[in-house]
This record gives sequence, C-alpha cells and structure tokens, in this order.
Amino acid sequence: MLGIIATDKARAMAGQQGLDLVEISPNADPPVCQIMDFGKYRYEETKKERLARKKQHSLALKEVKFHVTVEEHDYQTKVNSLKKFLEKGHKVKISLFFRGRENVHRELGFRLLERVFKDSGDVGAVEMAPKLIGRGVFGVLTPKSAKPASRPSSPPAPRPQAPAVKPVTPVVLAPPVQAAPAPVVPQVPPTT
Repeated sequence: MLGIIATDKARAMAGQQGLDLVEISPNADPPVCQIMDFGKYRYEETKKERLARKKQHSLALKEVKFHVTVEEHDYQTKVNSLKKFLEKGHKVKISLFFRGRENVHRELGFRLLERVFKDSGDVGAVEMAPKLIGRGVFGVLTPKSAKPASRPSSPPAPRPQAPAVKPVTPVVLAPPVQAAPAPVVPQVPPTT
C-alpha cells in the first residue's frame, strides 16, 4: 500500500511500470485504485467465467410415457432407456395415461408404475411416488449416485507451476485538487 497519492502522480507511476491505474473502489473516500495490467486481468476473469460455465451441469427432466396395455418388449425398451437417463444423471418423470375404459381399472396403472420403480431400483430412487393427476398417473425417479458410474476415479494430474507474477501495488488516491473559483464580479448595466 502506497498511501494517498495524487491522481496524476499515480498515473505517472503506472506509466513508468508499463501498467494501468485501475479504480477498485470508487465510492470510498478517497477512492481506492490499483496499478495492474488491466488487459491481463480481464483475460483471466473471462477465463475463470468460461471454466465455471464449463463445469456447470444442467440436469434435464426426461420423460418416459407408458400406457396400461404396454407389451413386454415395449416395456423393457422403455425401462432400458429410463435406466440410461438415470445413469447419465438426469431425473426421469414417468407418465402413464389412461384411455377410454382404462380409467375404470386404475389399479393396473399403479401396479405398472410400481413395477417400473422396482425394475429401475438399482440405478434410481423414487423422488415422487405414483400420484393420480387428471387422466394419468405420474412419478419421478432420481439417480442414486450424483456422478455417472462410468467415470473411473483417479487422482488429479499435477498442474504445472505458473511463472511468477509481479505483485500488484494498491494505490489510494486523493481527490483531485480543485482551483479556487474566480471571484464573481457583478456586472453593472451601462448608464446612458
């Protein structure tokens, strides 16, 4: 910390070092500035943002639709795709719609959903139990593990050391010195 320095002097110091004078806290009294390479700073910030976006993982809610009269092969195909979604880390909504006379035998729909939950129990856990809403029965499964099992766990590789960077020197600036205002001379209207 260099202390309170006039703005012009701080700019000159930054220019001598080939760096920029950057205002860090403009609302402070006096404003706080820092001598740094602003282009490099912006580059590093955008790099950090890009890396943060890269690490974000958006989970999608996938949906698998069934009907009470589903045949065994179709049932197995749908359960397999449901398991794939769960292994990838997605939540899965299971929808079962009743058509026409199927509404009379809703217990068949609940049994089918219970069977789906049981068959996918090795990769998923029930988040929402089967619930009758309107003309359908709905349930939600979530993956049992947060990360997909296909990734092998290994220790992270050592990162190469970055070259030494010059330390950043903070500068506290004094407000600019203002000249005293010129005295106001009242204007007398000319007499005729």
